[in-house]
Amino acid sequence: MEGNLGLQFDSGSASLPEVHASVSITHMSWWKRMFAFAGPAYLVSVGYMDPGNWATDLEGGARFGYSLIWVLVLSNLMAILLQTLSARLGIVSHRDLAQACRETYPRPISYLLWVLCEIAIAACDLAEVLGAAIALNLLFHVPLLAGVLITAADTLLILWLSKIGIRLIEGIVLTLILTIGGCFAVEIWLSGLKAVPILLGLIPHLDDKRLYVAIGILGATVMPHNLYLHSALVQTRRLGKSLEEKATACRFNFLDSAIALNLALLVNAAILILAASVFFSRGIIVTEIQQAQSLLSPLLGTSLASVVFGVALLCSGQSSTLTGTMAGQIVMEGFLNLRMRPWLRRLLTRMLAVIPAALTIYFAGDGATYSLIILSQVILSLQLPFAIIPLIQFTRSRERMGRFANAAWVQAVSWTPAVVILALNIWLVQQSVSDWVAKAGPYRPLLILTLTVILGSLALLMGWITVAPWIPALRQRFARPSISLPSEVAMELPIPEYRRILVPLDHSDRDRPAIVHAAALARPWNATLYLLHVEEGVTSQVYGSLASTAEVEAGSAYLRDIVDRLRRQGVRVESEVRHSDDPSSEIVHFARQIQPDLVVMGAHGHKGLKDIIFGATINAVRHQLKIPLLIVGNES
Repeated sequence: MEGNLGLQFDSGSASLPEVHASVSITHMSWWKRMFAFAGPAYLVSVGYMDPGNWATDLEGGARFGYSLIWVLVLSNLMAILLQTLSARLGIVSHRDLAQACRETYPRPISYLLWVLCEIAIAACDLAEVLGAAIALNLLFHVPLLAGVLITAADTLLILWLSKIGIRLIEGIVLTLILTIGGCFAVEIWLSGLKAVPILLGLIPHLDDKRLYVAIGILGATVMPHNLYLHSALVQTRRLGKSLEEKATACRFNFLDSAIALNLALLVNAAILILAASVFFSRGIIVTEIQQAQSLLSPLLGTSLASVVFGVALLCSGQSSTLTGTMAGQIVMEGFLNLRMRPWLRRLLTRMLAVIPAALTIYFAGDGATYSLIILSQVILSLQLPFAIIPLIQFTRSRERMGRFANAAWVQAVSWTPAVVILALNIWLVQQSVSDWVAKAGPYRPLLILTLTVILGSLALLMGWITVAPWIPALRQRFARPSISLPSEVAMELPIPEYRRILVPLDHSDRDRPAIVHAAALARPWNATLYLLHVEEGVTSQVYGSLASTAEVEAGSAYLRDIVDRLRRQGVRVESEVRHSDDPSSEIVHFARQIQPDLVVMGAHGHKGLKDIIFGATINAVRHQLKIPLLIVGNES
């Protein structure tokens, strides 16, 4: 049921239910099946070429030349491996990563992982906000602060696109990806390609100066929320249940991931190579994306370069917006078993990005946006192990994955990126903490205490999710989901008994349908109907049960007449009149007093602004009672 804010609790629901299993993949030739499976990885790949990648790639190329190309290649190999594991989890277990975490971990652990994931999504959205705002500034000279505020309006775009189906969304995103790739092909052609420095950049080399940017590139490439997203998107295909059908789906999705993510690698490499060949070779330090765009025209000798750069950046921001919304929906539904209307989810997430971006620009100026984007990508990298380790643990479980569980060599390869990312993050945290403590001055003890609590808690959480599968008492939790699969929901249904049925009345045409259905449910069990009416008049609010007006008397007579008629028909009935300016509170209070088995209410028949004006009693009641609630609409 939907609430005032569009919230919905749905036990064991499918990932992205609006498009779940909406694409058929059966009875097709090999090429048509490959095309049918293609799509999820392209939506995921958008996150690998968003404005956050632009900032880290530009920073790496302009400051260190071609020397960090190897980081891009390593990140891409990690991404292909991890996204393949994510897809396999969704295909084989019919669970996305967030659902698997909720069903496996104790509630406190699951909630902590959800909070960390929401922080990562907000950080990713921050990069998208700033990237789109910068693109609007470059193309149309919109002030950066105004551009940040305008990006909040793309909630309407997401709301509209969510109604058109997953295949059309995939087509739109693919078009944007091809536009981005085409733009950078033009940029590289204008700047010239130097093969030898590029090949030398494939040799691993890292020092303290390159560490921060390298981790930013890693966080911008292997994005944690993409692991949750991919495990849900593969379920938009009508997957079969046999081992052969699952194996086929795994093969096609691996192919889909390899192609899509290698295209993303080419885009990221093009950005870094462009920065290295145009800026690093001339000794120009790029401190913001706008600067990179403005320098391209004079350095390359054509205004086309800067226009193409701006168009690609705008496409990047908008395509990332689409997948970011889906990831946010999957994470909230999976971890909390809570559904939220897409427009509201998008608005909340976007506000978490717009507010810090707007404040940073307002107080620190436009130049601070670049550093803020880099910081957002480092935050993504710090959150990565908390998504990677559960994914590896779930996909290695033979009880959960059957014959599709990771082989020993896959487990060894899978743990490699987790260890590398964790080691780099520890290195970065150690450097950052040392700098902060050295500059803290009189606040040093407080800072040390705060950091000890936060970092200690994260270390304990990391240790728990890492070792829990090897603890005998907890191992079974990793074997199978704790929530029944849809096919098991209707097995051995109990028959509910109704002994007390509460029927709130409001003296309108909604009362009769409510009483009709309540009486029908009461008769087989000889249940008692409890009719409740709440007087809301000013006199009732002031004098309570002592109130006596024509309206109150008419209401009492109305209620007595209903009671008499029901009793003559053999229905057991009791009545109660309460006086309050808050009917929902009185209904809840009375329900807790009599403990009914069911509450039957007539639908109010209005929505939107009228809900605000007249109130939404049903929503207020159902959110406070753990009792089945039957809502009856008006009947002719």
